[in-house]
Amino acid sequence: MNEGSSDIDETGAAGTSGRGPDSRAASRREASRRDRFRRVEPYLFVLPVTIGVVIVTGGAIAASFILGFTKWDLVTAPEWIGIANYREAFASDLFRQVLGNTFLYVLLSAPVSVACSLALALMVNRRIRGITAFRTLYFFPVVTSMVAVAVVWSWLYNPEFGLLNYLLRELGGIEGPRWLLSTDWAMPAIALMSIWKGIGYNMLIFLAGLQAIPETLYEAATIDGAGPVRRFTSVTLPMLSPTTFFVFVITLIGSFQIFEQTYTMTQGGPASSTLTLSYFIFQNAFQYFRMGYATAMAYILFAITLVVTIAQFRLQKRWVFYG
Repeated sequence: MNEGSSDIDETGAAGTSGRGPDSRAASRREASRRDRFRRVEPYLFVLPVTIGVVIVTGGAIAASFILGFTKWDLVTAPEWIGIANYREAFASDLFRQVLGNTFLYVLLSAPVSVACSLALALMVNRRIRGITAFRTLYFFPVVTSMVAVAVVWSWLYNPEFGLLNYLLRELGGIEGPRWLLSTDWAMPAIALMSIWKGIGYNMLIFLAGLQAIPETLYEAATIDGAGPVRRFTSVTLPMLSPTTFFVFVITLIGSFQIFEQTYTMTQGGPASSTLTLSYFIFQNAFQYFRMGYATAMAYILFAITLVVTIAQFRLQKRWVFYG
């Protein structure tokens, strides 16, 4: 019995040892498959969204780009006309005026908005009682509908019964301008309203940047004898330069896309003085049914915004201020 058991044990051990390498190889292959699946698994979750973006968004972009080289009125079939839409745009005096109006609005609103947002962030970056209420109050216009804000400001700008001209008459004896009815004042009036509407959003971004600056830098500057102005130019501005760059980029992009303000307050008037590129695109597409021409101008707006944004990134190092 002992000899038989010994033979069986040796045979079983030999059989087990014979199957060992195959089992280990199979385990390694299984582990390798699991590793590959784990690496691919995150992409499988985003695959449906990616396919949707490529088909819906990418397809729309490609179709609209091709549409810019056609003549289409939404009724008849598109007719290929090459670059005629782009030639017509740059040869048009009205289009050049629209471009000028758009750049004027950007110059009036973007720098002032960034500067006022920074000043407001410095004001509310204090540890005083009730400061949270002030921050909420300043941010409140951001969450208000642009159309509602534009309607209210249109009433304020009324030359006869508006609050602004009433205050000018009562407090300073000044006869206020006609605001939205004046070719000289309509665009500055829209820019002023837009600055008031968006200043709270930029203020919060600046406030986050200010609160991320280490207090030790201010303490060291104070020990070195730096006053408030010196601390601002030598500590605050350099440390805040990435935030300033970001705020300026998004503000410029948003300014080039102005639409609701002109649509609600002036309809592009008076005498096309507030007719901006986005609203002009809307007019040609959905009022004049010139879809090809409107699409061409939309890509011109895209190109302008892209060039301005790339230029800002190229000049990013110059945003660092030195005291």
